[in-house]
Amino acid sequence: MEALLNTALGTVFWSTISFLVVLVLLRRLAWGPILQGLKDREEEIDGALNKAKEARAEIENLQADNERLLQEARAERDGMLRDARDMADKLVADAKQQAKDEGERMIDQAKQAIDGERAAAVAELKAEVAKLSLDIAEKLVRQELKDEASQQELIGRMITDSKLN
Repeated sequence: MEALLNTALGTVFWSTISFLVVLVLLRRLAWGPILQGLKDREEEIDGALNKAKEARAEIENLQADNERLLQEARAERDGMLRDARDMADKLVADAKQQAKDEGERMIDQAKQAIDGERAAAVAELKAEVAKLSLDIAEKLVRQELKDEASQQELIGRMITDSKLN
């Protein structure tokens, strides 16, 4: 066992030199590229995170723009509906006014027609009264009436004979 613990000085020297050479070679050939690869990977990750933040910000801006456009579209739709409702109300009001005016015109025409017929009836009645009066006067003149009793009798008889009932 003691032989295992005794090391020759040459073996230690060459082992140390071999280790240092391997260490330098690993440092130059492996360690540098590994660190560079890690650094590149870290930069790629940072770039991807920055792009993701930019994309998120762009998406938020797009969502805000979409919301704004949606609100504008709703406001425009409400305005159009309000305008259509106002136009319909105006058309209904105009139609009612036109119907009212037409009704008043027809009532005025009917009143004028009634007034004309009334005037014609009054004129006809006056003509009939005048005719009856002339008939009575003619009969009175033809008959000699000497006393008042015979005049009263004649007037009463003519009144009963007249067609004014």
